[in-house]
Amino acid sequence: MAVQVETSDAGNKLKAKDFATNQDVRWCPGCGDYSILKQVQTVFADLGLNKDKVAVISGIGCSSRFPYYMETYGMHSIHGRAPAFACGLKMSNPELSVWVITGDGDGFSIGGNHMLHVLRRNFDLNILVFNNQIYGLTKGQYSPTSEVNKRTKSTPMGSLDYPVNPGAFAMGCSATFVARSMDRDPKHLKEMLHRSYEHKGTSFLEIYQNCNIFNDGAFFAFTEKDKKMDNCVFLEHNQPLVFGAEQNMGVRIDGYKPTVVTLNNGYSKGDLWIHDEKDVFKASMLTRFFDDPSVEGHLPRPFGVIYSEDRATYEDKMFGQLDDARSKKGEGDLDKMIAGSRTWEIA
Repeated sequence: MAVQVETSDAGNKLKAKDFATNQDVRWCPGCGDYSILKQVQTVFADLGLNKDKVAVISGIGCSSRFPYYMETYGMHSIHGRAPAFACGLKMSNPELSVWVITGDGDGFSIGGNHMLHVLRRNFDLNILVFNNQIYGLTKGQYSPTSEVNKRTKSTPMGSLDYPVNPGAFAMGCSATFVARSMDRDPKHLKEMLHRSYEHKGTSFLEIYQNCNIFNDGAFFAFTEKDKKMDNCVFLEHNQPLVFGAEQNMGVRIDGYKPTVVTLNNGYSKGDLWIHDEKDVFKASMLTRFFDDPSVEGHLPRPFGVIYSEDRATYEDKMFGQLDDARSKKGEGDLDKMIAGSRTWEIA
């Protein structure tokens, strides 16, 4: 479990509105951010978090307006640098529940370096990545997660860049918790927010978020009722990978290659890939399930907890190191430390 943040008086049950500020929410009508904001406020209330023990840190972008709308401590920081601010905050006050809000542009372009280091260091904080595959705040340029040949104001003939895969990026950085959800499935999103909070270490939750102004429908293959079940596999620990509107499709491993099979057509659930949140190799494969959903026989997109690992947090190791130094050398003297152990006298 994560650090047990002080909660509110049990006799005064909090509601989502208790985490809402008096600020007008300024996103475009229909933006997926509204749904995410509502679910975060609801989950914070469900958890009974003490508002004075929570901090929401953001960078720059549409998603980064988040701290203004959360009745907690917060900071609208510098482009791409929210993880750095969050790490410093966590080291100075480890009892805080720290949440980083970032977007695909903020987090994987100018902020890619900071994202890498917070994930490998494993501070006990939570990262929510709002991925809409576009730059919304600056009016529709292609982003690090935009698909190849994306036509935008900055790429009128189509983008040439191969996109960043957020889940694969996180796994490559040795993240200890990687999950995916979507703005249009509130129940699933709340479940993933709860799981993120419960994880002790850096939780990385990618959220598919629709930008209805500049990239409307980017994820409709995964979020709309008539397509969702044929294109998504919802992961459950120790359960087979089953999907499809009639739950008659599955994923099995043929050698080292995942393939889609039809159940009751020579295959049963016993033949399928069994999801294991602790298996780093299978998790890495799951993050590569990025087939085009319009192609017959495509692999479904995984949603849920892809990977979860128990590993010591950076701040716990740091405080342990400090305690060890004090036990061996005492409290120390700042002036002596600055002077160092080597001195010279000039004749």
